[in-house]
Amino acid sequence: MAEGVIAGLARHAYSRAPIEEISRAMITPERGVEGDCKGRFKPGGRNRRQVTLIERADWDKATAEIGIDLPWSARRANILVDGLDLPQVPGTVLRIGDVRLMVMVECDPCSRMDALAPGLQAALSLDWRGGVCTRVLSGGDIAIGDTIEVEMVMETVG
Repeated sequence: MAEGVIAGLARHAYSRAPIEEISRAMITPERGVEGDCKGRFKPGGRNRRQVTLIERADWDKATAEIGIDLPWSARRANILVDGLDLPQVPGTVLRIGDVRLMVMVECDPCSRMDALAPGLQAALSLDWRGGVCTRVLSGGDIAIGDTIEVEMVMETVG
């Protein structure tokens, strides 16, 4: 089974709020990362973006390509993963302890990335470097240093 480690956690309280890097987080199916504005479950919605993850290696490649040094949290993702190639297959389930996250879609970088550094949006657009958006299947507490693993590939994404 492929596995990596949680190298960073972050959240933002409201749209365009400053990013807060944290050492622990509660993940719930109702709210995603507790205290993050993007994870609230919307009845009848697709709920494709409850928790976002990015690989450290992808962030490092993208920033190196354009010659900048920015903290990973500038990407505004919730979880920084080290040592695991995040699956690019919708329906794949990731496990962090009791937390189960289903990959829904690629986390497309927006124009806000170019506001940070010209060319960052394009650098993150290659090969899912912007990360993955997930739906919370089951919740729990997670912390920096926890193991993250690919659990399985589901049959369908709903």
